Amino acid sequence: MKKKKRTFGSILMILMIIFFYLPILYMIIFSFNDGKSLTAFTGFSLRWYKHMLDSRDMMEALYTTFGVAILATIISTVVGTITAIGLSKSKKIIRDVVDQINNLPMMNPDIVTAIGFMLLFVTFRVEKGYATMLLAHIAFCIPYVMLSVMPKIRSLDKNLADAAMDMGATPWQALTKVIVPQITPGIISGALIAFTMSVDDFIISYFVTGRGIKNLSIMVYTMSKRVNPSINAISTLVVVIITIALVLLNVIPIFAKKKEMLSGNRRRKVLVPVAAIVTIALLGGVFYYHGGSSARPFEGQTLHIYNWGEYTGENIISDFEEETGAKVVMENFDSNEQMYIKVANGESFDLLVPSDYMIQRLIEEDYLQKLDKSKLDCMDKLADYVKGLPYDPDNEYSVPYFWGTVGIVYDKTKVDLADLEKEGYNIFLDEKYKGDIYLYDSERDSFMMALKALGYSMNTENESEIQEAYDWLVQCVQTMKPEIVTDEIIDNMAQGRKALGLIYSGDAAYVMSENEDMGFYLPTEGTNLWSDAMVIPKNAKNPELAHAYINFASDYEGAYDNSSYVGYTSANKEVMEDLYGEGGEYEGIDAYMPRVGYEKDEVFVYNEDTKKIISNLWSKVKIAASNAK
Repeated sequence: MKKKKRTFGSILMILMIIFFYLPILYMIIFSFNDGKSLTAFTGFSLRWYKHMLDSRDMMEALYTTFGVAILATIISTVVGTITAIGLSKSKKIIRDVVDQINNLPMMNPDIVTAIGFMLLFVTFRVEKGYATMLLAHIAFCIPYVMLSVMPKIRSLDKNLADAAMDMGATPWQALTKVIVPQITPGIISGALIAFTMSVDDFIISYFVTGRGIKNLSIMVYTMSKRVNPSINAISTLVVVIITIALVLLNVIPIFAKKKEMLSGNRRRKVLVPVAAIVTIALLGGVFYYHGGSSARPFEGQTLHIYNWGEYTGENIISDFEEETGAKVVMENFDSNEQMYIKVANGESFDLLVPSDYMIQRLIEEDYLQKLDKSKLDCMDKLADYVKGLPYDPDNEYSVPYFWGTVGIVYDKTKVDLADLEKEGYNIFLDEKYKGDIYLYDSERDSFMMALKALGYSMNTENESEIQEAYDWLVQCVQTMKPEIVTDEIIDNMAQGRKALGLIYSGDAAYVMSENEDMGFYLPTEGTNLWSDAMVIPKNAKNPELAHAYINFASDYEGAYDNSSYVGYTSANKEVMEDLYGEGGEYEGIDAYMPRVGYEKDEVFVYNEDTKKIISNLWSKVKIAASNAK
């Protein structure tokens, strides 16, 4: 019986180890993947480690993560330990009250704590950045330190400190020579928990930071367009750093105990400093990789950009900094609405990259300033198709950045092109492909598909037509059992996991470049001709530098770097032709070259009332999809 229990326990332990550590092993293996795929290993390479080291955003996020974690750990450990010791000498009623207060932050949902900190900083007009993130981390780490230290203090002989002072020790000596050594295991435990909580935190950090300061969790979250495989590399680096620190703190003392008492004491005294030095040395070695800049015109100035995640080339920021001498602070958003909230709340950025309908809204609500055309030399370099669009007919406020369409990506081995040509968007109702389709989790693009399938304008304000589109989508999710996804569709379709899906043309270009069996089809019913553009808010602090960046990003080298890396169609006509033409990275990939001049293709027009209706109905569609599973 005991043997059976032992065997069961061993199996359970093995399964738990596999469950916890297999994902980490998977991540480490794919950090050496030669390709961009997150799921298919195409060969060994250090490509993504180099990309990580070349990416200033990643390095700064890594530096911020560990910098805040180390400082928060040190300060919270000192404050928490002293507070716990002080409480041990207080009256019982005070200890009980403080205990309950201490437990409250740990019991609170992180989102409540995050909003509380945000409102506190807003109320007292504290500019959000590194300092506010550090203060917030210290605040939520202190309770965990106290929780670890207080049981150790309770286990001490209450007369120990008094006995030491009776023998001639000062209060400080009694504290440092008697009490602290006895509770050191609790202090170390609390410090490790504080460090882990700080490194791991996302929600609180996201709400209390600003001015381009972000940790690793925020950086990953804002990779909205496409998760970069170099995230595997930087995650592996974090695992290595933390593993080394844990080894120094936990393994070395085992050997130190076997030495003489004096030798052992000395080793213990230097153990933590050594761990800190090694950790800092590792981080310093990583950051040393970066060089400086020598540009002149805007030396010492700062440009604050608010852009989509993973929507910038590998070298454009560093090249711009080198040429101008300016520092670029890039913050990222994952939706136009998220960007709008920050702008509407008065946060200052020098440059934004919103989508067409949002630009229209920002213009209507007077959040943008007109561009100074005398400072721009890029307009003649841009394709005519993406200039003069309805949201900004004279390009008074915006300069195009990327543009494209929304269409159907399909597996040519599973889907007959004749079916697509015959059915168009209605192929998403063809039960031949039941359970084998993706829908994109976007209310405007999904309703565009449904409205176009029914022969209506995607900008319709007719509520009965919108209702018909809703019924079409409900029928789709109930009968076809689609998987509703966001950017997971990119890698999944590259691996051929479904027959077809609704997708942005730029993402389709990447899918097709990764898998030759994939095709892209634009239905004859028409589609969304979308564009994202650079605009300057009215409260921009450095509009002159913003104009310089617009020129740089629109010029050949900057536009080429952006488009070749991201995969979306460049607004620069020469870049567009070179990338799509003979020998280009997207030669023969139709998705890269948007359809132009087709009368049924439309640009989204912003309408607040219609948006609310569609948003509400899309929520109901997703509920219907959940109930249909």
